[in-house]
Amino acid sequence: MEIKAIKTYENGFMKQTFAFGGEEGMDKFDASVKYRSSIQNYLIDTGDEVILVDTDIPSETPQMEVDENTPLSMGERISDYLTALNNLGYKPEDITKILITHKHTDHTGELRQFPNAKVYISKTEAEEMNLTGDNIVPVEFRDGSYHNFGKSEKIVDGVYFIEAVGHTTGNSIVIAEDDGLFYMIHGDVTYTDEALYENKLSVAFEDLAKARETLDNVREFIKNNPTVYLSTHTPLGHENLENKKVIDLENPPESINP
Repeated sequence: MEIKAIKTYENGFMKQTFAFGGEEGMDKFDASVKYRSSIQNYLIDTGDEVILVDTDIPSETPQMEVDENTPLSMGERISDYLTALNNLGYKPEDITKILITHKHTDHTGELRQFPNAKVYISKTEAEEMNLTGDNIVPVEFRDGSYHNFGKSEKIVDGVYFIEAVGHTTGNSIVIAEDDGLFYMIHGDVTYTDEALYENKLSVAFEDLAKARETLDNVREFIKNNPTVYLSTHTPLGHENLENKKVIDLENPPESINP
């Protein structure tokens, strides 16, 4: 199995108030503290299947206007999604499955490029997005628990789709098992790894109580299993992947200023 990052934006930032303020309120945190931001989605090549996890922001999205009040900037576009995919050696017709963590357009924006791939998305999100068609698989998580997570669905050997509600009401995460490690592709359970270490929720959620439950479950899983945490909106995501860095919640890395 190979897991690769599909990088499209870099050199962005997010404010601590945005990344940490979901439960205690943004006013409890320091708007002058910023963390690095980016966009990367992920690809899992099992040898038999090529699976995408999320599909980036729409290619026509204009460059974001940024000022001192901006809570989250993805930075500069370095590639459109299909070009970044091609640079990794893949074409749209190579993709067999797509796993969507949640409905937001920065995770679903280029689904349209893969009409022949099977798209796995929680039934809740599929209904909210009005996704229909023979290639849409509305997931109901019928394969029982996965470690400490209550509901899951096995996609292929070593790849699991897991219910993780909170950020959205149909939010999911993906865990790929390879060579004794657990690669957790979590969408937006946190926006930056600093929030994972500090046990903070962002201000972006649809169900706060469920978001807290999901983050608790994620942290419990990480405590008990050697986990590489693959985020979408911080370069720590692809850096963790490149270094096969196992998260130690008791020893956070020093933050790098954006």
